[in-house]
Amino acid sequence: MSYGWPDFIGNLGVLAVLGAYFLLQTGRLRVDAIAYSLLNALGAVLISISLFYSFNLSSMIIEIAWFSISVLGLRRALQRRAGENP
Repeated sequence: MSYGWPDFIGNLGVLAVLGAYFLLQTGRLRVDAIAYSLLNALGAVLISISLFYSFNLSSMIIEIAWFSISVLGLRRALQRRAGENP
């Protein structure tokens, strides 16, 4: 097994997603925080990049869903912030 830059990029994505979840569970991030959605979206993008080099349909489907849900959360967080600061 070889370890190339796509694997490294994918591992950074995994760290972003797991880091976001860890920060959430330890109370350092809130679920409605912009940073939480950004970390999840970034993780999904990085993992997807690695999947272009070693494709797996099931993994790609979940990363597309993960990214889409993260963008939805980001949009809601930004709308909430805009409502707080008119």
